[in-house]
Amino acid sequence: MTNVLILGANGQIARWVVQSLGTDPLITQTLLVRNPAKLHDIPENAEVVTADVLDTYALTQTAKGQDIVYANLTGDNMGEQAQSIITAMNAADVKRLIFIVSLGIYDEIPGAFGEWNEKTIGPYLGTFREAADQIEASGLSYTLIRPAWLDDTDEINYELTGKDEPFKGTVVSRKSVADLVQRVITNPTQHINANLGINKPGTNANKPYFV
Repeated sequence: MTNVLILGANGQIARWVVQSLGTDPLITQTLLVRNPAKLHDIPENAEVVTADVLDTYALTQTAKGQDIVYANLTGDNMGEQAQSIITAMNAADVKRLIFIVSLGIYDEIPGAFGEWNEKTIGPYLGTFREAADQIEASGLSYTLIRPAWLDDTDEINYELTGKDEPFKGTVVSRKSVADLVQRVITNPTQHINANLGINKPGTNANKPYFV
């Protein structure tokens, strides 16, 4: 049995993950949210905990007995959130972490799309880079995921790039990112200490198709 703690379980990617894991008899899920009223269709293998990631004590208590932590968070304080997670996981003796960050934090996007992305979300990239740097230095067994611009296409179709490789494509479905997360959760020896870009193949362009 694998115990999974999902932080930010109301997130759109996380909802796909929760649904996918909900039919797995070898998984138990703990869904940590600030507003449980927003959760719907909670699987039988999941329980809900109401807490804030920045409440390190509550997070530590919730993390005890977990095997994997998956963080699906956002905000202008990602470094602070990451540090609280690292502290809680170390205190609870949990070592495996999956954490969603952002494309563009390493200036890894080539060409016109990279320029457009920087102009569009550049002010927000620093806080995600801070979180990534802290996690990489934490000693945890991490998988960092940098998605392309997200859409709600009902498909699983993606390719991966490494931290030191140019980012490919412009978009990827949330369902595709959730598939990658689910695969790591069910086979946690995959992508240990990896920093992965994820995109839909064949979507190179100057900007995402929907903007």
